[in-house]
Amino acid sequence: MSTPLTLETIRNAPKVLLHDHLDGGLRPQTVIELADATGYQGLPTTDAGVLGGWFRDNANSGSLVRYLEGFAHTCGVMQDEQSLVRVAAEAVEDLAADGVVYAEIRYAPELNTDKGLSLEQVVEAVQEGFRVGEQRVAATGRKIRVGTLLCAMRQNEGWLRIAELAVRYRDLGVVGFDIAGPEAGFPPTKGIDTFEYLRRENAHFTIHAGEAFGLPSIWEAIQHCGAERLGHGVRIVDDIKVSGDGTVQLGRLASYVRDRRIPLEMCPTSNLQTGAAPTLAEHPIGLLAKLRFRVTVNTDNRLMSDCSLSSEFAALAETFGYGWADLQWFTINAMKSAFLGFDERLAIINELVKPGYAALTA
Repeated sequence: MSTPLTLETIRNAPKVLLHDHLDGGLRPQTVIELADATGYQGLPTTDAGVLGGWFRDNANSGSLVRYLEGFAHTCGVMQDEQSLVRVAAEAVEDLAADGVVYAEIRYAPELNTDKGLSLEQVVEAVQEGFRVGEQRVAATGRKIRVGTLLCAMRQNEGWLRIAELAVRYRDLGVVGFDIAGPEAGFPPTKGIDTFEYLRRENAHFTIHAGEAFGLPSIWEAIQHCGAERLGHGVRIVDDIKVSGDGTVQLGRLASYVRDRRIPLEMCPTSNLQTGAAPTLAEHPIGLLAKLRFRVTVNTDNRLMSDCSLSSEFAALAETFGYGWADLQWFTINAMKSAFLGFDERLAIINELVKPGYAALTA
């Protein structure tokens, strides 16, 4: 008999996470304690339960200004090495407790330099935190591996220096590069030299595209910049026509994305908060998965969206009727798309993912 599919049993399934922001996943209690320790002023409350609700309500407000205010608070308490180590270590522990066996966690180092840390000090502190977290998890008998993505903020200058940082630290756990921030008005081609540099260096990169902006953002990210993956990519659905009789016709860009197996880092709850769809049932992930795009499921910002990878899977299963085979498909999609070497990806699939799901369906 197959194990019943519930939130608790999903937590026991091995999962892979490709799109998770470090500064969007802090524990509310940690935010409060770090604010007290570092002298950060301005938190709306010092009650952990109330603060968690405040972050969630801000994210659901429909106001970008209010949404970004939450990151002002989390980044505000991540301005010294000790705080960065703690936040990174706790992120690893939290993901492992949720059954994640491989995660790529991203952040923008330039947002952690307000009190004088160099970019290098930021990266080294976060890497130390990830190492500490992995050791703590191993001591409990669980397994998790974490890779780091360094983000440049697309509204700022200096993309190339962050890309160079990613290359410099790629043998120490930094597996790739990304650009984050507002899409409208800041196309990826603004930093085309950055992506040319990364390709020359055989470095991996993903690009936030097709979240708040449409098909041109996706097209530039892929065709001009050479993105290996798309952060969100939900607006690729705008290039798919579904007729009244159910017939589906893919446009040239959608066909290219599907044919080339370009991974979509989809974050359902976050996408609802930013207006990608009014309800989960109407989220493009249902159609894109049915059409067998390389769909992956992710959390984006666990604190702001009050979610985990398990809760995202559970919501999708309830909405679309997915079973264990579907969750395994999403997971293998993600592991195939990870910025690790082929042998490493294959080992995690064959040694952790497939046996884990086989045990749940036996």
